[in-house]
Amino acid sequence: MHKEEIDFDVIIVGGGLAGLISGILLSNHHLKVCLIEKKKYPFHRVCGEYISNEVIPFLEKHDLFPTELGPSDIKRFQLTSTNGLSMQMPLDLGAFGISRFKFDEFLLTKAINSGVTVKQGNPVTDFNYRDDYFLVNTNQEKGLTSKLLISAHGKRSSIDKHLDREFISKKSPYIGVKYHISLDFPSDLIALHNFKNGYCGISKVEGNTYNLCYLSHRSNLKKYNGDIKAMEERVLWRNPYLKDIYRNANFLFDKPEVINEISFDTKPIVEDHALMVGDSAGMITPLCGNGMAMAIHGAKMVSETIIDNWNDGDFDRSKIETEYASRWSRHFSNRIRVGREIQKLFGSTVLSNFSVLLAKTIKPLSRGLMSLTHGEPFS
Repeated sequence: MHKEEIDFDVIIVGGGLAGLISGILLSNHHLKVCLIEKKKYPFHRVCGEYISNEVIPFLEKHDLFPTELGPSDIKRFQLTSTNGLSMQMPLDLGAFGISRFKFDEFLLTKAINSGVTVKQGNPVTDFNYRDDYFLVNTNQEKGLTSKLLISAHGKRSSIDKHLDREFISKKSPYIGVKYHISLDFPSDLIALHNFKNGYCGISKVEGNTYNLCYLSHRSNLKKYNGDIKAMEERVLWRNPYLKDIYRNANFLFDKPEVINEISFDTKPIVEDHALMVGDSAGMITPLCGNGMAMAIHGAKMVSETIIDNWNDGDFDRSKIETEYASRWSRHFSNRIRVGREIQKLFGSTVLSNFSVLLAKTIKPLSRGLMSLTHGEPFS
């Protein structure tokens, strides 16, 4: 196919934080970008909705910080064990809370205004690299073409099956469940409450709304025949802090948002010449509360790598792939590895009690572990 016959410079599969921000940055540098999202905005996602303040200089530089949405200002961290032993500590860097329902829609408007072609409610069925370009098919359109492709399709997708990615063939024992609630709860606190074979985070987003999101081993749900409410009352409520939250909160969803088969396995950063970003590149465990910040930083990395090597479309594909994979690994591999190791301390009475006691008695260690799972501010 001749260069002039190709539809787009870059097609982005997936319209979460990584996809939207990549699209904005690339379009602002005059690349022709198409972003394809399978759902229609706005919609909820299973997500902790906590973002480390490391991203603020970058978001402000590009006019992407959602000041008008009134994000929360999070300054303190609480950790409790399965039986209610508790500790608190300040968050040295701090964070802000914002719902994906609002933030994604905010970024969507920015993307459209920057010139990104957005196709929503339009799932990608497959994409293939051939003869130095990509061929992308969706439920509604066949044969979209681009010179480069960024896959920001999220935690787990039919795209992973199409690419025959190694992790997709492995059963993962984790499910994620999310609610929005209203509650009398400190607005500057993020709390992480352990329960048997899982943990639950709660923190304020915009307005008077709080996000309650938990990760559980599938065995908890199986024990109660798939009844989420029964599991929560008989497993999560054993932690007195969670029992108090559930009894006093006003639940704002008709039913929870749920995702199955959450995998923390290592994933290749480049697959069949597609550049992976966000959760499709690799997930940090939710207890580290940093997936959204990593998605934003990853979008910056992949976009800058493309822009730096673009040369009016006369680029070295291998160089882009190598440079991006190297940057991603350098910034994130250790954070993800540390997160996996820390997760082993959670979800049991003995280990969660040990974790809380350790955090209370050796404060420098607690701060050190926190810094290993969070990055430095970047612009």
